[in-house]
Order: sequence, then C-alpha cells, then structure tokens
Amino acid sequence: MAKGSGIRFTLPSSDELFKTEEAREEEKLEKVVNLPLQAISDFPGHPFKVRDDKEMQDLADSVRDFGVLVPALVRPKGDGYEMIAGHRRKRAVELSGRSEIPCIIRDFTEEEATIIMVDSNLQREHILPSEKALAYKMKLEAMKRQGQRNDLTSDPVGPKFRSNEELAKKSEESVTQIKRYIRLTELIQPIMDMVDDGKIAFRPAVELSYIPKDLQETLLDAMECEDCTPSLAQALKMKSFAKEGRLSEDVIFSILQEEKPNQIEQFKIPKKRLSKYFPEGTSAKKMEDTILKALEQYLKRQRSMER
Repeated sequence: MAKGSGIRFTLPSSDELFKTEEAREEEKLEKVVNLPLQAISDFPGHPFKVRDDKEMQDLADSVRDFGVLVPALVRPKGDGYEMIAGHRRKRAVELSGRSEIPCIIRDFTEEEATIIMVDSNLQREHILPSEKALAYKMKLEAMKRQGQRNDLTSDPVGPKFRSNEELAKKSEESVTQIKRYIRLTELIQPIMDMVDDGKIAFRPAVELSYIPKDLQETLLDAMECEDCTPSLAQALKMKSFAKEGRLSEDVIFSILQEEKPNQIEQFKIPKKRLSKYFPEGTSAKKMEDTILKALEQYLKRQRSMER
C-alpha cells in the first residue's frame, strides 16, 4: 500500500489465485443433488392431478429398477424446497420405496416458478380440460404480475389480447381456445367434473360458464332429473336468458326438454310424480331401471294369466 495514499488493496487467496478457468466455469454449472422427499412441498394450487393409475405404477416400477432418469426441478422455500417440475416423479419415488429424489435447485421468483411449472406439465400426453383451464389461468395471472399487459375479462371470441398472445405462441392452442379453457374455471365443481368425464362437451360447457353459479346448481339438478346434458344450441340459449336476467328453473327444464337434432323420441315422466315411490336422493337412472324391471315382472304375470 502506498504510504499516505489511503488506498487499501486486498490480495486474492492462494486458492483463488491458482484456480483454473475450467474450475471457475465448473462452479457455475448446476449440480444434481439428492433431496429427501419430506423436504419438498408441492407447488401451491398445483392444477395437474397426480393419479395412482397404471401409468404411475409403471413409472414407480421404472424408478425402482433404474432410479429417476430426469431430475426434478425445485426452488428453495422456507426451511426446505418447493416442487416446480416433478410431482409425478416424486410420487413414483414414494411408491417405489425410495426416500430421496435427484433435483436441480434454482432460485426462481413466484411468477417464474408458476410459468415453468405450467409449461413443463402441459407437455403431458393426457391432460384433463379442468387441468388446462386452471393451468392457463395461473400462467396468465403470473404474466400479469410480471407487468405484461393482458385482458382476462374479454369475451373468448374477440381478438383483444396481450399476454394471451404470448401464451398462444408458446403452446399448440389458439388465443381463442385459451380463453375458452379459462372460462371453464367459472363452472361449479360438479359440472367441471362432468366435462372431465366427457359427459358434457367442451363448447357447451364454455357457454354454461356464463350462467350464475346458483343457477348452475339448478341446472345440475335438472340434468340429473332429465338424464341429459345441453347441446351447444341449448347452452347458448341458457346463456342468453341468463344475460337478460330471465333464466329460471322452469326455463332450464323447458330448454332441456326441447328435442335435439336426430334425437330419438323419448317418453318422460316428471321426477316429482315418481318421487313418492322412491327414497329421497334416488337418481333418475335408478328410477328408470326400477320401473323397467317392474314392468317386465308385470308383463310376465299377464302372459302367465293368459295361458
């Protein structure tokens, strides 16, 4: 140090001084570390279901035999870690009897973590409509928090989008289709489940999402009573009546009872007329099966009497 200059120089340590450039670059590389399962929490509101189905059992068998071939992606969270990509692998490790999973640790922001979580899971082969709906909504809200312009309230047939367009560029879905999926999040859970089960078609379900939730409950009861689901034309009609404030239980039943194109003629008895003969809560299908069995027994007795 020069006398009286007031400037102090700090010499690097001998390890730093003689460290090769190759060693420095290696330190920058991400490493795969084995983490205990109990140290990793699930991503909050994770929209993709982890099912213990045959595919999961096959994955667990593979993990048991060969280990986890693709590391999971986590971020530090509190005293542990939060799963970003690898929820199914984590469950497979658990089923295989192992206690640790190989992971890559990255310090993402909440918004970055959300976007990566959605993108990594949208690559799955089988995704339910409800999973896509919740995932797209989560990603667009994360993009909004990042400061990108978007419009989550516009009608799903209009061209007015910003972050929606960015999302569409990175997926196989069009902007309009993404908006339709997000509309499904406005359905009550039982109707959403019917969409996942294929009992209600996608487009009618989108239009039904515009109906107030209390009237969706009424619609649910009506669908069970009539043992049918709305066509797209019927769903659009209900949406229009709801917008005008004229949708009611009677209107819902009236629309559901309309004959659909190519519909086989049906004979129907109002559920209220049959309810006194059945325990409370009996489904329309159960009532129908019981009545048909009773008629078969009646027909057999009539024929035996004629002999």
